Amino acid sequence: MTSLTHPKGIGRLLVVFAFLFFPIILSANTLTALPFSNGAVAYAYPVTNITVDGNSDDWPAHLTYYPIAVTPYADAPQPDDFSAFFQVGYDLKEQSLYFLITVNDEDHVVDSSDEVDWNTQDTYNLYVDRKHSPNGSGVNLFQFASNLKDTADTTTSWDPLAKDLTWDQITIATTRLGRTTLYEVKVVLGDDLEIGKSIGIDHVIIDKDANDTGTGKFISWGMDGGKSQSPVRLGDVIPLKAETSTTTVKGKVKWKDTAITKMTSRVKFISTENAALWTIAQVDSTGSYTTTLPEGNFMIKPFWHLRNDHRIDLNRSGAALTVNANTTPVVPDLELHTLKPLDLIPDKGILMDFDPKHPEVLDNFISRYQEYYVIPGVSLALIKDGKVVYHKTYGVKNAYTQERVNEKTLFEAASVTKPVFGFAVCRLAEQGILDLNQPLYTYLPFEDIAHDERYKLITARHVLSHKTGFPNWRSMNEDGKIDIKFTPGTDYGYSGEGFEYLKRVVVEITGKDIQTILEEEVLQPLALENTYFSKNEYLQQVVANGHYGQFPTRAQLPNAAGMAWSMHTEAQSFTRFALGLLYRKGMQAETYAKMFTKETRIPQEDDDEVREGWEDFFGLGIHMEETPFGPTFGHGGNNGDFKCQFKMYSELEAGFVIFTNSNNGDRLHASLNEFLITGKQAENP
Repeated sequence: MTSLTHPKGIGRLLVVFAFLFFPIILSANTLTALPFSNGAVAYAYPVTNITVDGNSDDWPAHLTYYPIAVTPYADAPQPDDFSAFFQVGYDLKEQSLYFLITVNDEDHVVDSSDEVDWNTQDTYNLYVDRKHSPNGSGVNLFQFASNLKDTADTTTSWDPLAKDLTWDQITIATTRLGRTTLYEVKVVLGDDLEIGKSIGIDHVIIDKDANDTGTGKFISWGMDGGKSQSPVRLGDVIPLKAETSTTTVKGKVKWKDTAITKMTSRVKFISTENAALWTIAQVDSTGSYTTTLPEGNFMIKPFWHLRNDHRIDLNRSGAALTVNANTTPVVPDLELHTLKPLDLIPDKGILMDFDPKHPEVLDNFISRYQEYYVIPGVSLALIKDGKVVYHKTYGVKNAYTQERVNEKTLFEAASVTKPVFGFAVCRLAEQGILDLNQPLYTYLPFEDIAHDERYKLITARHVLSHKTGFPNWRSMNEDGKIDIKFTPGTDYGYSGEGFEYLKRVVVEITGKDIQTILEEEVLQPLALENTYFSKNEYLQQVVANGHYGQFPTRAQLPNAAGMAWSMHTEAQSFTRFALGLLYRKGMQAETYAKMFTKETRIPQEDDDEVREGWEDFFGLGIHMEETPFGPTFGHGGNNGDFKCQFKMYSELEAGFVIFTNSNNGDRLHASLNEFLITGKQAENP
């Protein structure tokens, strides 16, 4: 591989300056800019006698420069303002990786306030997945600035071994000369440093200019943000012997079924001689990819089990590749085969004839969907004739450790929190503590939106029926600020921001914290147990990890209760809430009538299937449907890596509660409704 050699001291900074300002005119014999993937791949070669002091004089002249130039958030910075690259080596005697990160930054900000943090100044973030298991081992995050050393909370990691990597194994030194900042890093990996073993690494540089009002600009080496949340968002660093060369590999992915048009996003390369040597490459929309590999024999495999609605058959999808030094490899196409779609929906839903003593058909349905859609864990409860007739947990709470889901395992309920809060608000209104039609600003002004006079129209009724005009979350706006999309009360717009505003209002007017309000107004009246809204010691012990595909995410519990998203519970416990609403417990009939009034008709999306006899509405915090099988009420939840739903058919006195720790859980929810209640009749009611 061609690399750029550098002189010592200040002369090296001149070379750096040339790279940073004129990267597109450097010739092939001075710099190789490696193709980015997710992993971006870097090869480490031996180094010795490196002293971590922020000085590059003891670094060898032959190491490759790897650009740090991906922008996971917002727009790319201008190269003359902010750019970076790194070099990497290893010392087997020291059992350590070494990095030299060079940042060109016109305005280097150091925060000397009492509230210093990673986003208040220029900061270097180092991500390390030292085990780098193909099954998704844990990611450690180390944040470093002139007056900051911080780490991600290892107690939230899905990998128990993540706690063993601390600042004791990380050394970072920095120097600033002119407009260039050097970060020199030593990572002691112990036995995890092996020749030819992939190590998950990424670098993120945060640039905070003096006039910035936000969190600054970000550049990273590998693709994607949220790197501490998932191991597949890091790049791959692979230590090689000094004499080992690498070769550029270009290939193509295609579907066996040519009718499939959306391409899979990544492919994996696995050494057939050393299972610890593996890397991934990003695939573009045409199916093309480019990466670099060392000499050896590899298998090319799909990275994901699932792409859109297509389950990839991993047993039939693969190609063999041999890489030889100084020879352009012949790269076979990776042909993706799919499994047949599931066809388990009966003509008639099974719930009304369900015998809990013989649940095999139900258990088979859940297990098949888990396998097909890669859903690690499920908590399920069925209601028939107004009673809980079946409860079971399936699968694992953590796909990496394989710890099983059990009856104590709690799941993020996501937006299923909203009807629970809506119930509390309706009880407060029943007691005369809150007027559903009184503008909320009269109770508590909302400074963030006070510049728009229309916010003074917003009431609790608007919040609970999603008519505030607020975005779902302000972070979805380009400027990150809250705004009003339409005059409150005139249209539908699903919004978590509204629920958070209403939460602050009820705390203000009751003089109680939100946890006390929930205890008094929901948990106690409906005897709702095993349900929590914020972090506590017990919840930390029993909570499931979320998953994207087969990979777990951090169990980051909320420090404060959020009324749009933060409830944790499980299916059997939550049936008490569903049955409480079914039989109108805890509130007067008049209050229930208000809660279940169709306040908002939910318009169909352009790509929604048109179904005769089906319409969606919101009452006060509760989702409702008119269906050929009678009216329903319930709510779904989606926190990304957790998805859940509860749904009750009022006239049938039947329904279900289901929680999953998977981004694919909604595929199960929709089919479960058909399997249990509607059958294939739903297609032609």
